[in-house]
Amino acid sequence: MSVAQPDRVPRVEQYLSAPRHNPTALRLVLASQLRRLRVAAGMSPISAGDKLRCSDSKISRLERGVVQLKERDVADLLGLYGADADEIAEFLALVRRSKESGWWQQFEDVLPKWFDKFIGLQEAASFIRTYEVLLVPGLLQTPEYARAVAATGSRLAEDQHVVDRRVALRLARQELLNYPNPPKLWVFLEEAVLYRQVAEQKVMCTQMWHLADMAQRPNIQVQIIPFAASECVTSGFPLTYLRFAPQSLPDIVYLEHVRDAVYLDKKEDTEHYRSILDGLLNSAESRTASLQRIRDAAARYS
Repeated sequence: MSVAQPDRVPRVEQYLSAPRHNPTALRLVLASQLRRLRVAAGMSPISAGDKLRCSDSKISRLERGVVQLKERDVADLLGLYGADADEIAEFLALVRRSKESGWWQQFEDVLPKWFDKFIGLQEAASFIRTYEVLLVPGLLQTPEYARAVAATGSRLAEDQHVVDRRVALRLARQELLNYPNPPKLWVFLEEAVLYRQVAEQKVMCTQMWHLADMAQRPNIQVQIIPFAASECVTSGFPLTYLRFAPQSLPDIVYLEHVRDAVYLDKKEDTEHYRSILDGLLNSAESRTASLQRIRDAAARYS
């Protein structure tokens, strides 16, 4: 094996030893490694596809981690790239780990299929940038505020169980902020978030104080975009930008709609939304001024 080639078995210890098993992140790392090995072997997606009698689009999907990795496909690719039997066996063992259920699967009764992937990606990210138009981000919501949001549109008594489960899932997601090495969370909030009363005043007051407390954590930054902000260019709807520690993993933009979501990982797309978030800095208030606005909002609700 050439010394210049990448490690045959990717370094995934941080995901295997994480507080909670994350198959989504593991699949992305493995997929990224397949691409690195192909490039090191001097092959294009087209030539690799020709050798295995499949389309180059299939090779691309496997390397982007947008589909489950199949052991047969992976073994064929590794063999094509020159891996030996031991290396293939070790890689396939990791592929099997990537198919295990994530902790969030216990909430599959209230978990939309399009949201499943986002939980795994968010938990794997080292840097999360998000922009919210009307609501406090889920990672920063109190249980009572989360319940009010989850209950929106529920009219039947039996929906109470669904609301309880949604709140439990949201609180479970927040645990990533308490990990030994939590991700950096950078939040831009429209000022309307502070004024939109989605629950009774007591709940809103508690939520605002909680938001203020969280904004003072060293790994969390919250900045408010005031109503009077000029030349503020945004997407017009919430967006989340995810960056990962392994540099070989692509940045991902998550755009959530009412009944589905879009995941973008092509460079031209992620750079477009990154420029939007960068542009918000010109309109957002400083961290200190934003904290004072949040505290003022809490005082209004008290």
